[in-house]
Amino acid sequence: MRNTLNKISFSAYETKGFHDEMIGENGVVRPHYQLFRERLIKMGWKKLKNLQHSTDRAQLSLGMTFNVYSDNEGVERILHLDIIPRIISGKDWDSLEKGLVQRIIALNLFIDDIYNDQKILKDKIVPKELVYSSATFLNQCVGLKPPEKVWCHITGSDIIRDNDGRFYVLEDNLRCPSGVSYMLENREILKRTFPELFEKLKVRTVYNYPHILRDMLESLTPKQEASIAVLTPGMYNSAYFEHAYLAQQLGAELVEGRDLVVKNDFVYMITTKGLKKIDVIYKRIDDDFIDPSVFRKDSYLGTPGLFNAYRKGNVVLANAPGTGVADDKAIYPYVPKIIKYYLGEEALLPNVNTYICAEDSDLKYVVENIHHLVVKQTDASGGYGMLIGPKSTKEEQKKFIRKIKSNPRNYIAQPMINLSRVPTLTDKGIEGRHVDLRPYALYGKEIKIVPGALTRVALKKGSIVVNSSQGGGSKDTWVLDN
Repeated sequence: MRNTLNKISFSAYETKGFHDEMIGENGVVRPHYQLFRERLIKMGWKKLKNLQHSTDRAQLSLGMTFNVYSDNEGVERILHLDIIPRIISGKDWDSLEKGLVQRIIALNLFIDDIYNDQKILKDKIVPKELVYSSATFLNQCVGLKPPEKVWCHITGSDIIRDNDGRFYVLEDNLRCPSGVSYMLENREILKRTFPELFEKLKVRTVYNYPHILRDMLESLTPKQEASIAVLTPGMYNSAYFEHAYLAQQLGAELVEGRDLVVKNDFVYMITTKGLKKIDVIYKRIDDDFIDPSVFRKDSYLGTPGLFNAYRKGNVVLANAPGTGVADDKAIYPYVPKIIKYYLGEEALLPNVNTYICAEDSDLKYVVENIHHLVVKQTDASGGYGMLIGPKSTKEEQKKFIRKIKSNPRNYIAQPMINLSRVPTLTDKGIEGRHVDLRPYALYGKEIKIVPGALTRVALKKGSIVVNSSQGGGSKDTWVLDN
């Protein structure tokens, strides 16, 4: 479709070779997309482009920007919101939710076990060498018992769909999962863009996420009205918009490490009126930086004495320090076994087949087949430290093989997955683009998952890298009642 034509047509829309979430293999539009597709056709190209332009302006006015650490220009960018939502049927979502709840319960039990009885290591279900060598395993957390025995209070697992249309977990994010502010703001923008469709399609709501988050944080302390703070590295952090947004939505204080002081093992915020006691800290900095007297001594982001106040139960930290051990990509392949070990159940959400380079047989296979595989650094994120074999050069492959052989523990590999595609607005019309899905789960006295998620989309044609730092964008995710 050309820009000169106002009529929207799907006659050239490609669906071969991928699971398309709007159109099935037989060319028939899936039921949950039918009404929205009809609305697009009636709307026309010109109006759709105008709505997209209005959406871009709305993002800028709301300050929905981020910085990329490797970007030397120092320019803030918007996380491009594609105006065409991703639509998920109620049936698919309910199945996904059950699998996520099961996974989070098992991972929480795993973390608690690792820092206490270590039964799973003694029974040799997970190699102890992998756990002890993890950069996110913290010896200082051994013996910790967080409130309600919950370590992973906020989780954002990355979910994909393969050619079979089935959901798979690509990785778990249990340290500082980001992106929920974009889920919430995307929804506010799209509700104003397509108000009539929300009612007709019966889209489930996500607006109450901040209320559920605050209730969860307050449930971790016996106080009736807990004083909550969001701990941020500061305004130059790539996710600072989200930190400020969540603090405002929670009615919480937005603080940096220098804004806090520990006295007699209690944590206080420094204010113009004196010290204000803090009961719960939703930390958005990595564990290594929270307390220079215990972890990294060169950290200017944390507060001396904070960890000791936490150990004594005088302040709650969410997520709990040490949670990142379950975030390690080398632990990820063992999650189905972890679920079976603690719950006696088969995993409802399967993993992607994964090769562990720390194991000799897997290492040999990865080296010999690197041109077919996606290789990931176990302690990296944001699309960094990764090689997409089928799209790499011989020289890049040789370089990565040298890296893998020098430190096998630091790498895993997976087959290249044909991520599902959804309709996306481009300069050439509406085309399929690859996506993943990040739902957010909150774990206090129980696990609650809002019926929505951040859909990340690879805006470049043919790309499977959805990370915002690598040029990806986002979509509003509509979960229907049926």
